[in-house]
Amino acid sequence: MLASGGEGFHAPTIAEFYPEPIAEFSLLGVDFAITRITIISWVATAAILVFLVLASRKASIVPSRLQFLGESGYSLVRDGMARDVIGPKGLPFAPFLASLFFFILANNAMSIIPFAQISPMSKFALPLVLAVLVWILYNWVGIREQGAGKYFKDAAIPPGVPVGALILVTPIELLQVFIIRPFTLAVRLFANMFAGHMLLVVFSLGTVYLLQVGNFSIIFSPFAFLMALAMTFFEVLVIVLQAYVFTVLTATYLNGAVEPAH
Repeated sequence: MLASGGEGFHAPTIAEFYPEPIAEFSLLGVDFAITRITIISWVATAAILVFLVLASRKASIVPSRLQFLGESGYSLVRDGMARDVIGPKGLPFAPFLASLFFFILANNAMSIIPFAQISPMSKFALPLVLAVLVWILYNWVGIREQGAGKYFKDAAIPPGVPVGALILVTPIELLQVFIIRPFTLAVRLFANMFAGHMLLVVFSLGTVYLLQVGNFSIIFSPFAFLMALAMTFFEVLVIVLQAYVFTVLTATYLNGAVEPAH
C-alpha cells in the first residue's frame, strides 16, 4: 500500500502474524489472548465440524453430494494412510488421522477465504501443538505395543548397524526420533503456509499499489494481478498437499511405533 506522504510501497511484515489482541484474560495464572487469527481458527474448526455432521447425518446407499465428499475424504485417510501406511493395525487410528487431516485442511483453506486470508497454520504455535500431540501419540503407542525397553532400544540401536558405529549412530537416531521428527513436522507445515500467505499478500498489495501510484506504473498492475491469481491457484494445491503430507507422515511414525524395526 502507499505509505503516508506517498513514500512508496510497504511490503507486508511479520507483524501481520501478531495482530492486536481482541480480548485478554488469565486462567490459573496463565495469560491468554484472543486475536483475529484465533477467531479464524475457531471459524475454520466450526465449519469443518458442521460439514462433517451434515455429511454423515443422513447417510444413505445413494450418497448426497455432502455425503460423497465426506466419505471420499475419510476413505482417502482410512485406505490410503491408516490401512496402506500403518498396515493391518492401522484402522483404529483412522478416526484420529481423519480428524487431523480435516482440521489442517480447514485451517489451511482460510488463507484464500475472503476477509480471513491467513491460515492459522502460518503461525508456528499451532503446527507445533499438533506435532507435539503426534509425538506423544506415536511414542505412547510404541511403548504400549513393544514395551518401553524394546521400543527405546530399537530407537537407539537400528538393526544391522556394526557395534563400532553405534557411538555415532545412536545419538543421531535418538535425536531424529525424539526431536527432529516433531520439529520438522511442525516447520514443514508452518513454513509452507507462511510463505504462501506472504506471496499472496505481496502480489495483491502490489496490484493495488500499482493502480494507485499513477504514471506509467499502472501498465504493470495486470501482471501483478495475474501473479496474485496464479499464486491463489497454487495455494489451493499447497493447502491440500500440506494437510496430506502432515497426516501421511503421522501415519508413517505410527507404523514405526506399531511394528518394531527389522
